Amino acid sequence: MRPTLSLAVFALVIAPACTSAPPPPPYQPVADVKTLMASIVEPAADLYWDAVGTIIDAQGTHEIEPKTIEEWDAVRNAAYVVAESGNLLLMPSRLKDAGEWVQLAQAMTNAAQKAIRAAESRNKTAVFDTGAEVYDTCTNCHVKYSPDILRPNTIQ
Repeated sequence: MRPTLSLAVFALVIAPACTSAPPPPPYQPVADVKTLMASIVEPAADLYWDAVGTIIDAQGTHEIEPKTIEEWDAVRNAAYVVAESGNLLLMPSRLKDAGEWVQLAQAMTNAAQKAIRAAESRNKTAVFDTGAEVYDTCTNCHVKYSPDILRPNTIQ
């Protein structure tokens, strides 16, 4: 092969790698962070947290847990919503910063992935325990980015 032809082939192979990055995906964020939390994250997290527990009152001890496949699926689906919401918090229009915000959003997604597995196992104790992990990730973020909505008993 002649040197000129080798350079031409090399240029054809390398040229696509040197082009500019493709445009970002055409998604359109609709909600700001506050609205996302109020309308998507909080209802899903509340459904998950309220799915299991024990209430002791004057009438005795009452165990709360999903009873049907559909109820367990709803708990799992709520965990999926929380997990994917961590990704929604990473969209450029919602990023508060590129440091701790990213870490906290990823922590929420990771804890919610555990919550998905717990709901899929249909294990009441696992759902309760992972619900606490999800709650901790939420509280850790609220301490830094939204302290005005912390519950009164939250340690800061």
